[in-house]
Amino acid sequence: MNNCKKCLLLEAGESVTYKEIYEYIGSLDKSALAEKAVTENRLGFCKSCESLISGMCLKCGCYVEVRARLKDGNCPDEKW
Repeated sequence: MNNCKKCLLLEAGESVTYKEIYEYIGSLDKSALAEKAVTENRLGFCKSCESLISGMCLKCGCYVEVRARLKDGNCPDEKW
């Protein structure tokens, strides 16, 4: 495993977790998901955040790729 502190799951070498997370996202009701551009914008904030470690938010313990994908998701630091 790569110990990249500013990476999302796939970039950190967490390919099994990455697959499971995206299977979970794929199983969610599409009406609960944010648009792709919104998700990418949110993840941009996450990638520059000091609380991101290998795809997880240290503030709330979530996988940021899930939280950012949810229409009603929010940042615990109110960055998005």
